[in-house]
Amino acid sequence: MILIKHIFSDMDGTLLQSDCKISENNVQTIKESQIPFTLVSARSPMEMTEVIDKLDLNEPQIGFNGGLIFQKQDQGLKILSEHTLNIDSVKKVIALVDQQFPKVSRSFYDIDTWYVDKFDKGVKYEQEMGGQTPKLVDYVSLLKQPDIKVFKIMLLSFDALEMKQLIEKLESINSGDMSIKQSGEYYLEITSHLAQKSRGIKYIQDLEKLLKKDMAAFGDGFNDLSMLEMVGTPVVMDNALEGVKEYGKYITKNNDEDGVAYGIKMFLQ
Repeated sequence: MILIKHIFSDMDGTLLQSDCKISENNVQTIKESQIPFTLVSARSPMEMTEVIDKLDLNEPQIGFNGGLIFQKQDQGLKILSEHTLNIDSVKKVIALVDQQFPKVSRSFYDIDTWYVDKFDKGVKYEQEMGGQTPKLVDYVSLLKQPDIKVFKIMLLSFDALEMKQLIEKLESINSGDMSIKQSGEYYLEITSHLAQKSRGIKYIQDLEKLLKKDMAAFGDGFNDLSMLEMVGTPVVMDNALEGVKEYGKYITKNNDEDGVAYGIKMFLQ
């Protein structure tokens, strides 16, 4: 049996149940394994805090799909690495969505705030899912502020055809500085091209002097593929999207059946 020295896990659709909560079984199994554990998520740090606290995690954590590597400390966040979006690119995306996709919900994040300029269907949906309260602002004046940092633009569409057209249009205006990834059925997340889950893992791998065989990862989506390819033991959820399962060394149970706990017990210990 290979000794796993570090586990990396996606949150939504993987570690969390469909109601966005972490099960007691997952909490207990992760703690009892005593294997260092890093969350690797498209979420912002504030949306990761509850799980970090429940698991008592002191290790570096990866937010914004790798755009931020941080450690949660008593006095706040210790930033280890950050990659933000070019502000001109943010303005370009918002202008395009406003002009050509008026039904698409668009909002964005700095390190500790979720900004919206209207409360539409998408914002209300994300509020229910993530449990965060957004800050209502005027985008034009906010993006003129010299110190504003945008880690992620979040677009929501509940129409599959519209989502497909949106991705195509955004890729056509992407000068190479943006990473555009669909996360789940309704979400499109735009981060810096330097924000990759694999880069976050590489940072921690170098920090802890780990070999590929020392690492395992759990994931369910296309934005997890770079992470799954980085580790010696990639474990894919049973609820994973088609095309993702072939990247797994093992397939574990789904996220509502404590697939991470099952995977740790069956494949990693």
